[in-house]
Amino acid sequence: MLHIKFSKQNKSVCEECGNHLSMDSMERIKPSIDPNTWIPLDEDTNSKDVLSFCDEESYENRLIRSQEKTGLPEAVQTGIGYSNGTLIAPGVMDFQFMGGSMGSAVGEKITRLIEYATQKLLPLVLVCASGGARMQEGTVSLMQMAKISSALHYYQVQKKLLYISILTYPTTGGVTASFGMLGDIIIAESKAYIAFASKRVIEETLGQKVPDGFQLAEALFENGLLDLIVPRILIKGVLSEISDLYSSVPYRKN
Repeated sequence: MLHIKFSKQNKSVCEECGNHLSMDSMERIKPSIDPNTWIPLDEDTNSKDVLSFCDEESYENRLIRSQEKTGLPEAVQTGIGYSNGTLIAPGVMDFQFMGGSMGSAVGEKITRLIEYATQKLLPLVLVCASGGARMQEGTVSLMQMAKISSALHYYQVQKKLLYISILTYPTTGGVTASFGMLGDIIIAESKAYIAFASKRVIEETLGQKVPDGFQLAEALFENGLLDLIVPRILIKGVLSEISDLYSSVPYRKN
């Protein structure tokens, strides 16, 4: 049992065992960005129910309920702000909004953030927490993977700018299959669940038993899929050091 006050002071990390508890997007933004420097972008971008989708509940009602629950228009917050004096362009997904699923508005906001960072020559930081593509939007949702990846290609290859991907619990599906694993530097939180398909789906598809824990950050790090596993309380300092190192390389000065 944890006292909420002390848990929040420790950025929702258990002081006894080091377990990283869930956080919403604003709880991640506040400790990572210098005070009074956060400027949100594209706050009026919302998803539309283009398919008139309905299962147990209509997609339109799900959107309204999630907006009321989180106070957010969509499952990602994007903006600019200073981190230890360095101006960066962060995008932070919120799992509390329909499982952080990537719908058309999420894809559009992230793409616009990448384009803004490209124009202003800013380091890009995307914090992933998602169940994958949003099924209620069908192919429209799946196309966001290609759209974001295309914008990232121009940002990284043509402009040679720095993209840092931070994978948190959980990062799955289309987010893992696209921008989640495209970072120049890929960072994960301890014990973060990172996967494309679930263990059950893999076992049913392959007809083989897969080992426990093979989709946790530590296993991915051992197999070379991650660059760093960083405790949450240290992430701001790590981002600052990486940004300072990047800004000082010779080709940037020329």
